[in-house]
Amino acid sequence: MAVIALRPLVDDDADALFRMMQDPESVKMAAFTSEDPTDRARFDAHLARLRTDPEITYRVITYDGVIAGSISSFVIDGETELSYWIDRHLWGQGVASRAVELFLAAMRERPLHARAASDNAGSLHVLRKAGFKTQRTEVSYARGRDSDIEETILRLDD
Repeated sequence: MAVIALRPLVDDDADALFRMMQDPESVKMAAFTSEDPTDRARFDAHLARLRTDPEITYRVITYDGVIAGSISSFVIDGETELSYWIDRHLWGQGVASRAVELFLAAMRERPLHARAASDNAGSLHVLRKAGFKTQRTEVSYARGRDSDIEETILRLDD
């Protein structure tokens, strides 16, 4: 059985994370992505901010010691949100569910919010399995699809 773990970000992680976040199918599914996923300078600046902002908790997800994605929490408009990204070749293998479980056990702040494209059944399943409850939906512009789409907003209270 594979070992899924979380660890802090190190400099050597940048290339693998950058590669993952450029995958066209992943960008489409995530929908709410950076303006230009191929802009390495902007990506590196973003990683630098993740490492220094005290309101952000950022962890690398590993699968048998190999980088499998990332998971983080950050504050937006006074609310703490959870976000994660899993390398597409690992979708459907329980990596996201286990990573969310590990992250929530270590990060006890509640309430915690999460968002997912309403047609991203996999992410919605992971979040609901972890105890997040749907609060509402809204239509927002999704850069990863270059259109307005419905987004589901969820909340975890305990």
